[in-house]
Amino acid sequence: MFCYQCEQALNGKCCTVQGVCGKDDETATLQDLLIHVTKGISQYAKLAYELGVSDPLVNRFVVSALFTNVTNVNFDPEKLMVLIYKAHEMKNHAKKLYEDTCKSKGIPAIHPRGPADFVPANGLEGLLVQGKEVGIPAMIDLLGETPAGIIQFMLQGLMGAAAYTEHAKELGVEDNAHYASFHKELDFIAKEYANMEHLVTHLMDTGKVNFKAMELLDRANTSTYGHPEPTKVRVNPVKGKAILVSGHDLKDLEELLKQSEGKDVNIYTHGEMLPAHAYPKLKKYPHFKGNYGGAWQNQIKEFPNFAGPILMTTNCIQRPQDSYKRRIFTSGLVAWPGATHISDRNFASLIEAAQIVDGFTEDGENQEIMVGFGRNAILENAGKIMELIAAKKLRHIFLVGGCDGAKPGRNYYTDFAEKVPKDCIIMTLACGKFRFNKLDFGDIDGIPRLLDVGQCNDAYSAIVVAAELADAYGVSVNELPLSLVLSWYEQKAVAILLTLLDLGIKNIRIGPSLPASITPDVLNYLVDKFGLKPITTPDQDLKDILATN
Repeated sequence: MFCYQCEQALNGKCCTVQGVCGKDDETATLQDLLIHVTKGISQYAKLAYELGVSDPLVNRFVVSALFTNVTNVNFDPEKLMVLIYKAHEMKNHAKKLYEDTCKSKGIPAIHPRGPADFVPANGLEGLLVQGKEVGIPAMIDLLGETPAGIIQFMLQGLMGAAAYTEHAKELGVEDNAHYASFHKELDFIAKEYANMEHLVTHLMDTGKVNFKAMELLDRANTSTYGHPEPTKVRVNPVKGKAILVSGHDLKDLEELLKQSEGKDVNIYTHGEMLPAHAYPKLKKYPHFKGNYGGAWQNQIKEFPNFAGPILMTTNCIQRPQDSYKRRIFTSGLVAWPGATHISDRNFASLIEAAQIVDGFTEDGENQEIMVGFGRNAILENAGKIMELIAAKKLRHIFLVGGCDGAKPGRNYYTDFAEKVPKDCIIMTLACGKFRFNKLDFGDIDGIPRLLDVGQCNDAYSAIVVAAELADAYGVSVNELPLSLVLSWYEQKAVAILLTLLDLGIKNIRIGPSLPASITPDVLNYLVDKFGLKPITTPDQDLKDILATN
C-alpha cells in the first residue's frame, strides 16, 4: 500500500500498511487501478472532443470515477471492482465514438498508448497485481519523486473538482467544455511527462478546472435553492424522532426533507451540511430542526449519541463503530461494506428506521449560531464594510477555513480565531469552522465579526467577494487588507488551493502540515512564486500579517 492523498498520511509521508482513514490495501490498490483505467477513457474522449463530439455518459462516468477516489468516499472493494470493469467498458465506448467519428470524417484514427491499451484482469487477485503495477511507487520509479508528486497533486485537485462537478450535475447544471477540461488534464497525466515546465503549467490548469467546477455548483445551488440568507441555526436537538444527514449533497437532503414531511421525524445536519439551513427552499421545511455535532472526524464520538439513523452523503464517512454501524445509511458514491446503501433517493427505509426508535426524549439547550453569509449577503453590506475600513474601525479581514481533521496541531485555528483583534473580521467556510463557530465574536457596528460563507465549494463566493472589493478600490486582491489562513485535509482543499494559486493569490498560509506529494523542489517553487507559507504559531502569524497591513 502507498497512499498519501490526505493530510493524515502516516508520519506526514504515506500510509503503507493501512490507511489512517480506515482504508485497507485492497481498497487503495483498486482505487489506483480505477484512476489508471479512467485516464484511458479520457485519452479517447479528448480525441473525440477535438473532432467535435462527446458523450454525456462518458463525461459523467469520468467525473464519478474521480470522485469515488476522494478520501472517505468508497471503502468497498467489491464496488470498486464493478467500477473498474465499467470503466473498461466506458473506455471501449469512447474509443468507438472516436473511431466512428474519424471514419465519418475520412481521417485516420490515432490510437494512444498507456492506459488506453489497458485490459483489466478477470478477478480480484489479477486486478490487485495490475493495481500494484500502475500505483504511485511505480510512477515514482519511472519519473522520479518530484514529477510523480506533481502529477499526484494534479490528480488530487482533479478529484476535488470532480466532487463539485458531480454535485452540480445532480442539480442539472453541466458544461461540455468543462468535462473536456478533465479529459485534457487526464490525457496529459497519462502521457507521464517529466518536464517540469509542462507539469507546473498543467498543475495551474487544474486550478482553472476547479474554479469552473465551483462556479457551476454555485449556479446549481443558488438557482435551485435560492441564495443563502443569514440564518440562525439551533445546535442542540429537540424532543422527537430524528435523522442525521452528513456529507455535502444538497439534493439528497432536499429529497429526504420532501419524503419525511408530515411523518413526525425531524431532520438534522452534520458537518458540511450545516450551511444548508441558509438556503430559502430548504429552510422552509418546519421539520428541518438544526445541526447536530461538528466536523466529520468527530462522528465516532457524536454518532453513538444520536437518537436515530444517519445518512452519509458524498464523502466524510469513517469506519463505523459497532454502537451505531447498523444505523448508518449511505447514498450516491459513498460505500462502506455492510452499510445499507440507497442508490435511487428513495429514503423510505431510512425514514422507517427513524420511526421505529424513540428518538430524543427531551429538548437540549436552545443554543444557536449564524450561517448564510454567501456572496450576496456580504456584498449587500459592501458599502458598510468599506465605510468601516475608511473610518479605521475595520483593520483587516481574515479568511480562516478549510478542511478539519483529527491530526494534532489543528487547535492552531481555534487559537488564531480567538486572538484575531476585535477590529478585524473573520470569514470562514468548510468544516474547519467548527473549531470556533460556536464562540461569540460580537460585531463591528452591526457587521458580525464571524461570517460563515458556507461549504468548502463556497470558496467561490469568497473569491467573488474579494474580487468585487478589489474592483471597488481599484486594486488587486493581493492589495486588499485580506489574508487567507487555510487548513487542508483532502482533495477538495487541494483543488481550492490550486484555484487560488492560479488566480495569483499570494501569501496564503496553510496547515497544519503540507501535502506529502509536495517535494522540497515544488515547495520552493510555490514559496518563490506565490509566497505560500506553512503556519507557525497564531501569535507570530498574526504579528507578521498585521505588520504588513
